[in-house]
Amino acid sequence: MTRGHGLSGVLVGMWSLAAWAQAQTPPTPAPALPSVTVTIHDAKGARLGEVRVTETPHGLLLRGALTGVPPGEHAIHVHETAKCEPPFKTAGGHFNPGKKDHGALIASGAHAGDLPNVFAAANGSLQFELLAPDLTLAPGPNSVFDADGSSIVLHAKADDYRSQPAGDSGDRIACGILLRR
Repeated sequence: MTRGHGLSGVLVGMWSLAAWAQAQTPPTPAPALPSVTVTIHDAKGARLGEVRVTETPHGLLLRGALTGVPPGEHAIHVHETAKCEPPFKTAGGHFNPGKKDHGALIASGAHAGDLPNVFAAANGSLQFELLAPDLTLAPGPNSVFDADGSSIVLHAKADDYRSQPAGDSGDRIACGILLRR
C-alpha cells in the first residue's frame, strides 16, 4: 500500500466536498433595479393596460401590455409633463432636455423621449419592449422625474422619424403619468 494514493484520495474528497458545498449555497440574487409602473388610459378614461419602466445600466426599459388599441402602427413617446387630461395636450411636447430636433432619421435628432413605433394587432392587443437610452429614473437632466414629471403618450399614427416637431404621428389617443413611488 502506498501513501500517495491516500493523499490524492483525500485531496479529491476535499475538492468534491468544496464543490458540493458551493452547489448547496444559493446564488446571491441580483439587486432589484428601480422601476415604476405606468397605467395607460384612453381619452374616455378606460384603462388600456400598463407600461413597466425599469432603470438599466443603458437607459430605461419600457415593457408594455395594452388592450383596446386601434389596430396598426402607432407612435409612442415620453412627453415632458406629468399630466394626462384628454386630448392629452397637457402632456406637453416630447421629453427633450438636449434640445434636439425630432426624429432618429435626421442628423440633429432625436429627442430623448423619441421611441420606435409599436404595432397593435387586429384584436387591439399591443405588447412591446423598448429601450430609451437617453432617459433615467435617477436625478439629473435626463430624469423623467424632473420638476414637472413626465408621461407616456400613444399616438393615432406611426412616427415618420423626421417631421417636426413630433413625427406627424397624429392625435394623442392614450396617456399615462410617470410617478415616483
